[in-house]
Amino acid sequence: YGFINTCLKSLVVEKYGEETWEKLRLQAGVQDSFLTFEVYKDEITMQLIDKACKVLGVPADMVLREFGKYFFEFCKRSGYDHMLRTLGGNLYEFIENLDALHSYLSLSYQASFDFICFFPQKMNAPSFRVEKNEDGSMHLHYYSDRRGLCHIVPGIIGAAALDFFNIEISMKIVNQTEEEERTGKKEHIVFLVTQNPVFPYKERNEFSSSPQCLVDSEKQIENQLNKEDLEKAKNKTGDRGNSVCPVKKIHICLATGKLLRGFDPVYPKSLWIDTKTFCNGLPFHIVFDKELKVKQAGVSIQKIVPGLQTMGICLDQYFRIIHPEVPFTISSIQKFINSQFVFQTRREMMPESWKQRPMLELRGQMMWMEPLQCMLYLCSPLLRTLHELEERQMHIADIAPHDVTRDLILLNQQRLAEMELSNQLERKKEELRILSKHLEEEKKKTEALLYAMLPQHVANQLKEGKRVEAGE
Repeated sequence: YGFINTCLKSLVVEKYGEETWEKLRLQAGVQDSFLTFEVYKDEITMQLIDKACKVLGVPADMVLREFGKYFFEFCKRSGYDHMLRTLGGNLYEFIENLDALHSYLSLSYQASFDFICFFPQKMNAPSFRVEKNEDGSMHLHYYSDRRGLCHIVPGIIGAAALDFFNIEISMKIVNQTEEEERTGKKEHIVFLVTQNPVFPYKERNEFSSSPQCLVDSEKQIENQLNKEDLEKAKNKTGDRGNSVCPVKKIHICLATGKLLRGFDPVYPKSLWIDTKTFCNGLPFHIVFDKELKVKQAGVSIQKIVPGLQTMGICLDQYFRIIHPEVPFTISSIQKFINSQFVFQTRREMMPESWKQRPMLELRGQMMWMEPLQCMLYLCSPLLRTLHELEERQMHIADIAPHDVTRDLILLNQQRLAEMELSNQLERKKEELRILSKHLEEEKKKTEALLYAMLPQHVANQLKEGKRVEAGE
């Protein structure tokens, strides 16, 4: 999208000047400005990055890293600050939810593009998966169809870590492969991420000789509070004897109801919900086993895909995985279990009435049920606009009242109108800029012609609108 190219232009102009940008874009053979929601070819971005390396005399990895840092700040300035800040309470959660952010943005960007241009255009964003290590470091897995852009990631993640969580990180590539078994985003880069807290100047000197990796501040606070509890217990029981009873960790202050420390959920001994209510209350859910055989399905998904009413059929006969782009196997699903999964119905398996309609997409999360050795896919229909709802001959009533998809469709409809207005304003602004540029060029030509025909002092007087007396 034009948002990326606009960010790249802003970086060059801000750090190196307008002349450098003009030189760079002329060498790349691209236009001077880009519309935010307009789709541009990847080749334009790659050309700009390639020419930037040559014009600035800087290696590609350094240019991409710098672009990553600037892109993070550019997103904040463009109104995405609060959205980014709420992704997670720590760096691990932030990275874990990046795919969810891309999924949300794709709803708006794709829907707006479909609304304007009337043909689908998928946002092809990279995908992320993160793993915690025992030593506190992390392995960040980056998947993309665009090869050679992986060095943007350390720039973005490093800037987010410092700004949101006050920690400095180091990232290095430990593995780089091509995963042919994947259905897309075959480039797989693994980064080792280690972090060190950013202390005030005095504290930083004390800790500089012992770098720490992925320190969890919540655990430190909890351990400190537990120590204080033990000390208080010892003081209270010191007069009674030497033996100290174990102190039970208190989670909730009963007087105020405030959560003090960790939370331990309470589960009922048996599930207080019958099968029929569960399937009606969660109309879009599927339970399947290791062999992908369907064990249970919600009522709405049964209505749309009648084949699911035959328990024991294989799920991959009726659906394909759109995101993440992995094979439809239980091992692949478990590997990406923290990601959002998007399923799409197979046209050849749909009822005759669906043959001419766009295929239904479902988006949700996977939950592995160890005691049952089954997977629960808790999902909702992936619909962006009322038009998409009508195309599939579905109704708001088909979606559960508690499902926020209802609100999302209606709110997105309003947002589309705002985005269309923004697009029109951007186009008018660009047209005015071009007209102004042409006017300036014509003005220069007129002045050159005036100076060629008349003496300079006469021409200057005419330009200033003064009256010139005829002379010899």
